Amino acid sequence: MTAGSGPYLVTRREDGYGDVYPLQTGQRITLGRANSNRIILKDELCSREHAEVHFAEGRWCLRDLKSLNGTRINGEPLLEIDWELSPGDEFQVGKTRFVYVDSLDELPNLPVAEPQDQEEGLSIKKRLGQTRFMTPVPDDNPPGGEGTVVGRRNLSRDLSLLYRLALDMGSATSPEELARTVLDGLLEAVPAEVGALLTLKEGRELEVTAHRHRDPSIKIYNRVSEFVTNEVLASREAILAEDVARDRYLRNRESLTHLGATSLICAPVIFGTKILGLIHLYCTDPHKALGAEDLEFTMAVAKQLGAVSHQMQRQESLSYENRALRDQLHVESELIGASEAIKSIEEKVGRVAGTNATVLIRGESGVGKELVARALHYSSARKEGPFICLNCAAITETLLESELFGHEKGAFTGATDKKIGKFEAAHQGTIFLDEIGEMAVNTQSKLLRVLEGHPFERVGGSTQIKVDVRVVAATNQPLEKNLQEGKFRRDLYYRLQVVEITVPPLRERGDDVPLLADHFFKRFIRETGRRIRGLTPAALRKMEQYHWPGNVRELRNVVERAVALGRGPFLDAEDIWLSSLPAGGPVAAAGEPEAYEPLPLEEIEKRYILRTLDHTEWNKSQAATILEIERSTLDRKIKGYNLKREED
Repeated sequence: MTAGSGPYLVTRREDGYGDVYPLQTGQRITLGRANSNRIILKDELCSREHAEVHFAEGRWCLRDLKSLNGTRINGEPLLEIDWELSPGDEFQVGKTRFVYVDSLDELPNLPVAEPQDQEEGLSIKKRLGQTRFMTPVPDDNPPGGEGTVVGRRNLSRDLSLLYRLALDMGSATSPEELARTVLDGLLEAVPAEVGALLTLKEGRELEVTAHRHRDPSIKIYNRVSEFVTNEVLASREAILAEDVARDRYLRNRESLTHLGATSLICAPVIFGTKILGLIHLYCTDPHKALGAEDLEFTMAVAKQLGAVSHQMQRQESLSYENRALRDQLHVESELIGASEAIKSIEEKVGRVAGTNATVLIRGESGVGKELVARALHYSSARKEGPFICLNCAAITETLLESELFGHEKGAFTGATDKKIGKFEAAHQGTIFLDEIGEMAVNTQSKLLRVLEGHPFERVGGSTQIKVDVRVVAATNQPLEKNLQEGKFRRDLYYRLQVVEITVPPLRERGDDVPLLADHFFKRFIRETGRRIRGLTPAALRKMEQYHWPGNVRELRNVVERAVALGRGPFLDAEDIWLSSLPAGGPVAAAGEPEAYEPLPLEEIEKRYILRTLDHTEWNKSQAATILEIERSTLDRKIKGYNLKREED
């Protein structure tokens, strides 16, 4: 280097000097991780604004900016607010060292090699980011010759140990078994007395997963240098360190005198870009020491352990997700109740599920017809196949055929792409046609052909499609009356009614109310995280005495509302909000029959909405729940009918 004309900061490296930063009077040189610093250090041990060098009263000074890990000057922690720098002073920020000089000629000469023992700082002998075991070995040995020997280790032996260890790691069935296998293999291959695996948790916290000592009677594990651990986490390189017990800085900070380690290895367990944990190995026998070959071997094991651990975590995550989905399906398809009616339905489902017979489920709205259909599907041999639902009343007549059988591109206006219908999607599974009584007569004829085993065509297509689908239908309408009025095909009626299951309304099975209430309560507590302990006897009694015009759906909504709005530790009777609607729809009051009044449908709707709003004292959310419409729909109808609340 040539001499300069002003003071400098020069980075100090293991093999010499690095970048040179000239200092100019009036400038403030900041060091840290943030991009706003003059000297940016990409080092996790550094704070965002770690330290600064500034000019004050004719001298250059070093100041620590309240960093997390502190700044060191000439090997000692910087305790003063401002340290006046002298030529040759060396300070450390994170893992980067700087030398201050007035002229580049003042840089001290470096020794050719690091001394074996250091009184200040840990003697890190080698860093390793990759291992020779991960690269092809040149074939420079003649057939039948001796294995390659590197240092004091035999490469053929190491490769044999690694191969056997890889097989054992791959066959491990649990993280505990994997940890035991790795530690046994490492202690067989390297002369360390102690080994440990540490897992990196959230927030960079390390947790000891497993540890092993060559002496089985020693059960206690003492963690090795936090300094080395932080170095490995920051650099993502494996480290070999020696003479740990002689390092005064570490001994003062970490009480390593009782550990008595003569050498240690710390290797990161990495998969992709994520550090999963660390391998710690150390020797306590003064006649033994870990070497560079041991570091190579440990690094190879760490690489393999990272891949195996990732696959094991992924498999465990998938298994957990699979169990959760199966549990969810089980809950959603479970019939809750202990009444004779529910037992009869379960018995019939058990007998019918194993067949391919078409099933017609009858019952009022909200009794749980879809749950019966799900029970049929998941109790059958088709349970691994799809379960497809379609509400025939929710789709217009012109689109229902397309939803059922699909359409080709350009079949009608808006058909911009080919669409697979519900029947194709349900191949080798079950299709549930809810509100089948609302289906148009023209669509009924095509559905009948599919039920009879004939192929069908997509709308606008000519390709014959044949599917294997079980049909389960449901209705809350009197199909017999629809037959007489010509709204439902007689042949389709007989084809659907191979097996009929009737689900009674909730008011006819009052014994099931407490069980259903408890079932929904636990579900919503689990979903919302509310800390409510249960339902009081008064709340249950109030629900048991109610006639439930909305059936199980209404009970579910009542419990959900109570859980969402409840304030006490228990849901009491006052938390159970019930409507005053009669069961089975509006009926005339007792006594003389109500006189007929010819009114248009809009006027009837207007009056009913107004009565519902008055009943709820114009609580629009409650009124919308009773009317089974969206709150926004209710607002539009109030505005359209110009409804106003009467002033008291």
